[in-house]
Amino acid sequence: MPERTTLSVKDFGPIAEATIDLRPFTVFVGASNTGKSYLAILLYALHRFFGDATFGRLSLWAGPRRTSRDLRAKIAAQAETINQWLDQARDQAGGTGELDVAVPEEVAALVRPLLKEVGAAALSLDEEMKRSFGLAESADLIRQPAGRCARVMLRREFGDDFTNEIGYDFAISRGQARLSSSVPDDIPLRIQNVSARDLLIPLMLPSLSPYPFEVIELMVPFTAGEVARPIHYLPADRAGIMHAHRVVVSSLIGRASRAGLDVESPLPTLSGVLADFLKGLIELADERRATGSAQLANRLETDILGGSVRVRRSTVGYPSFHYRPAKWKRDIALMNTSSMVSELAPVALYLRHVVRKGDVIIIEEPESHLHPQMQVAFTRFLAAVVKAGIRVILTTHSEWVLEALANLVRLSDVPKSRRSKLATGGPALTSEEVGAWHFEPKLRPKGSVVKEIALDTVRGTFPAGFGDITEDLYNDWATITNLAQDAQ
Repeated sequence: MPERTTLSVKDFGPIAEATIDLRPFTVFVGASNTGKSYLAILLYALHRFFGDATFGRLSLWAGPRRTSRDLRAKIAAQAETINQWLDQARDQAGGTGELDVAVPEEVAALVRPLLKEVGAAALSLDEEMKRSFGLAESADLIRQPAGRCARVMLRREFGDDFTNEIGYDFAISRGQARLSSSVPDDIPLRIQNVSARDLLIPLMLPSLSPYPFEVIELMVPFTAGEVARPIHYLPADRAGIMHAHRVVVSSLIGRASRAGLDVESPLPTLSGVLADFLKGLIELADERRATGSAQLANRLETDILGGSVRVRRSTVGYPSFHYRPAKWKRDIALMNTSSMVSELAPVALYLRHVVRKGDVIIIEEPESHLHPQMQVAFTRFLAAVVKAGIRVILTTHSEWVLEALANLVRLSDVPKSRRSKLATGGPALTSEEVGAWHFEPKLRPKGSVVKEIALDTVRGTFPAGFGDITEDLYNDWATITNLAQDAQ
């Protein structure tokens, strides 16, 4: 059955209105200050809320744990049946595989009322929004000057015409945040995007709870769709953080030691996105922690970086980052390498140590400090990342990135037997795997409107207005040339 996850926002940050559906390769493009990073950070916060086991799922069900005594009794009476079904589901998945199993209707009927009672979780989502954006008040996310309320609408849509849906609505207004959900009774529930290992928790802990709420937590990925996946954010200023992470950490420690002394620190509070990236760098100290994406990291180093990115550990386990060019026998401190290496080193490190199949990675402005040829090569590399089962969200201002991506989509129309005739190539991506979204500023209402960009098969790109800039520059050149000739 066809399905998709869509996100709609209204009056959120600089965005007046946007509706996107999340695809394996999702690209945000547009002028500066139109909200690309706002939408990317919003997605990060939603992933953190719905997908993180310690913050999202557990806090989400704080409200339903106080549900009616009658419903608690019904669930407790079915506890043995539920656990038997979970045991069977785990065995069917082979003990370690990804689950995609239907929930028996007698269990689904007990769970649906709890999935609808999410209002108490609004505060938790509001806190994650503030943390991710680094704001004191989530109301600062409301579009100004006209907006009175920012709305975030998440939809999991099913069916040939996508008319069946499960939804979450989050509204932010001055002094209040509200969360509601819609889980129709006629949509069969499933457990998806969950490892069979996760089933061990409810099976091992039935005595710790009068009813197995852990079962509800296992169904969150199905109801929330793609935003229930683990996510990683590589911010636009990642190269600078790579160079200065020791200074930042030292400053934060110093600031913490002055807590309660009524001393105002000149160091600003980090947003959750930057803090999590910094934390990720520190945890890279253990090079032995490799993921299934290590081969992709090796490919990036070989094909684009021309050398390997390395992590050294101090005696206390703190990391330092180095680069060794191919065929060299010694390392170079990362701060002494080219800007291209510094820019892409975090991508290699995260792929090797952090990102796993099924995860989502957000990369802001990968074209920074990259020659156009390398921008094209990196876009092709990201297509290989997507084909390996990792979902990619990109923010960009690059015409080269869009044209390279267009070629990869067009390549899917070429039979595999004929692709060898291409001097350069990359994994083909279908139009269902790629979505490009244009952030266009508007005066009325003041703010940007986000719309999908269709592939232009004549021009060979996802048109985002770059051609208009080229044409304007040429017209300026022609006018200047005519004026210069008239002056002679």
